[in-house]
Amino acid sequence: MRINLPTWLTLFRVALLPVMVVVFYAPFRGHNITAAIVFVLAAVTDWLDGYLARRMNLTSAFGAFLDPVADKLMVAVTLFLLVESHRGGWPGILMAVTAAVIVGREISVSALREWMAEIGMSATVKVALVGKLKTVMQMVALVVLIVQHEKAAEALRLYHIGEALLVIAGVLTIWSGLYYLRAAWPILRGDTPGSKG
Repeated sequence: MRINLPTWLTLFRVALLPVMVVVFYAPFRGHNITAAIVFVLAAVTDWLDGYLARRMNLTSAFGAFLDPVADKLMVAVTLFLLVESHRGGWPGILMAVTAAVIVGREISVSALREWMAEIGMSATVKVALVGKLKTVMQMVALVVLIVQHEKAAEALRLYHIGEALLVIAGVLTIWSGLYYLRAAWPILRGDTPGSKG
């Protein structure tokens, strides 16, 4: 199997995840800013690999499989880090619930897409605008929260903005999940020939 440039970028994004985790917990001044920079770099490669794949017609089955996996890993790992660092009290509860909603939606939609592909109806469920907006909101919120995850950075007073953005992303996550469910519902109910009873 020959790995093309977009797929190398996706693999690079996956490789950045353990780097971000190590930097997130590293005991040096500015480690939170450094972790946020690593996250932003990973997010940029997410956009770049898709752009290059379309622009240069460098699509592949392996790349199509790996790209969404890398995206979900990036978001899930970052949410786990933030939940662990915000334990206790209502902020911790809010963070944990929002993270559970976002990760739960990703797992559910991935399972739905896999099932739709198995029955040859994958074209029925496509990415909606609300899904793209959700992704942008998630990325901005996560960057802010990575920067603000320790008390030394609270002078920037961005933490509550990051919390609010993540809650909005959680709401959009539910909305986009319902969009996918609505698109697939006739098949799930058995109303179409493609469904399996």
